[in-house]
Amino acid sequence: MKTQQTVAKRIRELCKERGITPNGLSNISGVPQATVKSILNGESKNPGIVSIKKLCDGFEITLGEFFNTPDFDSLEQEIQ
Repeated sequence: MKTQQTVAKRIRELCKERGITPNGLSNISGVPQATVKSILNGESKNPGIVSIKKLCDGFEITLGEFFNTPDFDSLEQEIQ
């Protein structure tokens, strides 16, 4: 699984845990709906850390908590 897919998966997991829709996440985080949709649909090849930080603020978690999962730990190095 690539990094962008792992980010999208994590956002979906957090939305499901908290009963938040992607549109709701956009509203509470201040990240535009188009950006959230782009990340979740894999259209955003490199979601910026600022956007991810804002999403974390919306979820009321830290960046560390966002990335502290087995999925992120098992990512292979992506050298292009």
